[in-house]
Amino acid sequence: MKIEKETIKCEYGSVTACVLGDMASRLNFGLNELDFVFSTLVVGSILNFLLMYLLARIARAGGASSSGRLPSIFAACPPSHMFEPGAYGVFSRMGTFVYKGTLFAAVDFAAGLVGTAISNALIKMRKKMDPNFQTPNKPPPTPLNTLTWAVHMGVSSNFRYQALNGIEFLLAKGLPSFLFKNSVVILRCLNNVLGGMSFVVLARLTGSQVAAAAAPPLPSLFSAAAELEQQQQQQLVKEEEEEVGVREGGVAAGDALPADGPLSFYFQPRSLDSNSDLVGIACLWILLDKYQLRSLDVY
Repeated sequence: MKIEKETIKCEYGSVTACVLGDMASRLNFGLNELDFVFSTLVVGSILNFLLMYLLARIARAGGASSSGRLPSIFAACPPSHMFEPGAYGVFSRMGTFVYKGTLFAAVDFAAGLVGTAISNALIKMRKKMDPNFQTPNKPPPTPLNTLTWAVHMGVSSNFRYQALNGIEFLLAKGLPSFLFKNSVVILRCLNNVLGGMSFVVLARLTGSQVAAAAAPPLPSLFSAAAELEQQQQQQLVKEEEEEVGVREGGVAAGDALPADGPLSFYFQPRSLDSNSDLVGIACLWILLDKYQLRSLDVY
């Protein structure tokens, strides 16, 4: 037996797409939760391997592909997906949805159990080899993480699987073979990215993967330089205000004092409201009279 080429092409790179979607949904692109990302990588690799061989269509030696029939009460249901062409009723198609969801959940429960145990064991081994090594987050509990994977696969992945097959069924009717095959690859990769993102959301809701509180970010070089420049500007503004205040105070004091010169005090306008003003005018007259006599002697 051999796996169909289309299935291999669609599954190629699905683990990478799933991990990218997982990291894109985490803070700082998952760099603070690399232990959780590693757990997703291990579980996703095991899950992808199991689904490749359990759910892929198998070509017989004669070249005809057959999906067989579903067991027990699901025998009258579409064997591949709920949108498969054929004379199937609504309940039969819903039966396919239930059967595939149960199968996906069972497979993912096993993959989640093995993958979580392996990732936690590898982290413990790393701690024994390097006592100074510390994981940034608490390791995910194996039972809870396993159940989270099972619920995610049975509900979210199953719904996306059925919808994807329905879209591909419609595209197969309207697109050439080359465009159809490439569109299938693109759709399946996007589906895996969306699957990784939806699992992170579900893991946070169930509490199976809780990230530690992030430390406050350190100030960058640019923010420190901007803060220093702002302080310098505030200091300059303060110095300018003080200088302006000193100048205004000096001008006010200069207005109150007489200007330089022996006669400047007497030339300032003053009101004749006291005897001292009359005496001052008389002295000014005597000085002017003497000044004129001297100037006559010179010239």
